Amino acid sequence: MITNTKCECGHQNPVGTVLCEACGKPQHEEPGGNSSELLEMRYDGVARRSQRANPNFIDKIWNFFSSVKVAVYLISITLVGAMLGTVFTQETMFINIDPSVYYKQKYGTIGEIYYLLGLSDTYNSWWFILLLVMIGASLVICSLDRVLPLYRALSKQKIRKHMQFLTRQRVVYQGPISGHGEEWVQQAIAPLKKKGYRVHTDGAALLAEKQRFSRWGPYVIHIGLIVFLLAVLFRGLPGLHMDEHYWFTEGEITPIPDTNYYLKNEKFTVEYYTEDEMSEEFRQRGKAVPKLFETKAVLYKCVDNCNNPLEEPELVEVDRHNIRVNDPLNYKGFQAYQFDFEETAEIRSVSPTLVDQETGEHYGKFTLRMNDPETEYDVGPYHLKLKDKYLDFDLDENKKPITKSGEPNAPAFLFTITGPGLPEDGGQFIYFPYLEQQKFFGQDKLNEALGGVNNKLRFDLLAMEDVDFIRSKSYLNIRIDRAMPFVWTGLGIVMLGLIMGFYWQHRRIWLRVDGDVLTLGGHTTKNWFGMRREVSSFLKSMGIEVDEKSLDNGGNRS
Repeated sequence: MITNTKCECGHQNPVGTVLCEACGKPQHEEPGGNSSELLEMRYDGVARRSQRANPNFIDKIWNFFSSVKVAVYLISITLVGAMLGTVFTQETMFINIDPSVYYKQKYGTIGEIYYLLGLSDTYNSWWFILLLVMIGASLVICSLDRVLPLYRALSKQKIRKHMQFLTRQRVVYQGPISGHGEEWVQQAIAPLKKKGYRVHTDGAALLAEKQRFSRWGPYVIHIGLIVFLLAVLFRGLPGLHMDEHYWFTEGEITPIPDTNYYLKNEKFTVEYYTEDEMSEEFRQRGKAVPKLFETKAVLYKCVDNCNNPLEEPELVEVDRHNIRVNDPLNYKGFQAYQFDFEETAEIRSVSPTLVDQETGEHYGKFTLRMNDPETEYDVGPYHLKLKDKYLDFDLDENKKPITKSGEPNAPAFLFTITGPGLPEDGGQFIYFPYLEQQKFFGQDKLNEALGGVNNKLRFDLLAMEDVDFIRSKSYLNIRIDRAMPFVWTGLGIVMLGLIMGFYWQHRRIWLRVDGDVLTLGGHTTKNWFGMRREVSSFLKSMGIEVDEKSLDNGGNRS
């Protein structure tokens, strides 16, 4: 069925128009009707895409997301989901735990259900991200569905309005005037401009308008929220966000994964409370309580050979800072927070002397790093080739050598050594920095496990200076959040929209003179008392005495 949308003024309106785009006459009312209800001016009565009579599939999706009710539901569901995520600690706050076990052990059956429902990682879950995407889609479509038609209506306003449009505004005045209509309208321009209005005239009709920009406040808020949501979602992209914990060994430069940064723990310092400084509770526990722990850190940036494992990376120092709790290293969005520490007595490297067991002759020293040893060494007349290493040496059930872990708890190094007094293809030698290990396993067991071990040479540590110990490790929380500037930008845009909407009002005054009768209608987005007072003041300046309360056409509403 074809709907006739042509107004009596001759303007052809789109389907769904509530007020004629030209004269403002209410549409879709009974012929000859004389309703006195106030007009709905929220979107100036313009037609919107969501009001199409026969929507297709795309239109139905558009209509779903353009609904304010749907947006409220989505926001409410998201808020409920976010609140549920605060019931128990999120698993991202823990380190080296199995969440499937932890929540059941810590909170019982409720904790297990909490984990199975995915609430233990609420803010990274697919359903929470989907809700954010849907809210973003709703913001975009709601805005486009309203702001484009509204902009078109406000930018093409007609000056002469239908009588029903004027008399069904909330602020209305009708009464006689003295003089010719067009002259009276021309005289009205000056006092209206003095009040800040932009004035347009058409014969004996006038439109005065000010602070139209405040109408865009809600849509500016929408833009800010969209920027905010996009920034939050983009934090999941590689390189934009990192929140990880790493150990940094004192005296070593450690690469930070997925970045071109390296961080050196130059020195770690910890101070403990004395017994006099501690409370009785801690004294009874007999536990040392740290007063201060600090990492003297140096941050480097790799400028060459960054991804080549065969080449030494070229590093440039970019920052240094003494990292303490709540006092992080902060460099161009890269942050390193002090999180924890560990005091240890691990061996970093040893410098053993190669000794002939038969003659006692010393052939020289070489430096052997626990985690990253060189593969070949030349010591005196002997050539040492590292055949295998075991950071945590042990024998399995088949009496074969294994490494129980990746930590240097019980290191052992198997060398093939060639040189004087040894077979042409060399002899096998095993070195234990902790001599007790070799005594524990015994020579016979080692011979069986390794297929024979030569005893002509031995490795001796002659002085304490030959052992380099790791005294401490610093546990730092590394954070990179390149999306945060966009988050703050979005919030700044939201604040701008709020200011636009709260502190200014879009005010319009329409009037027309028919013969010697003036009809005036006024509209504002809020603060009707102020609007009423302003119209009363304008009329008084034009010689028309009027009680401002009599201008209220819709009851005493603010």
